Amino acid sequence: MTFREKRQHVSAQREVHITNKLGLHARPAAQFVKRARSFRSEIWLVKEGKRYSAASLIDTLRANLDCGASAILEAHGVDAEEALEDLEKLLAEFRKNEND
Repeated sequence: MTFREKRQHVSAQREVHITNKLGLHARPAAQFVKRARSFRSEIWLVKEGKRYSAASLIDTLRANLDCGASAILEAHGVDAEEALEDLEKLLAEFRKNEND
């Protein structure tokens, strides 16, 4: 058994805020989903009590994350904390990049 296989599954969550003007529309949503799929953990967006898979573009768009919206990012798996940290940074980059 390798070190990775011995790592325990953990659950993590954090609140995120959408700050870019157009929200999580098609292009950034596609980047978000691609990044979410790169992790081994299962990742969800939770908004107003509804859960949306962060690995699904349709679900991510259905979450309707416009500018000013907030949601909870949840992850369960061996890299849950790392996944949430990375995805939160990506959301912040969307705001930063729209000013370039």
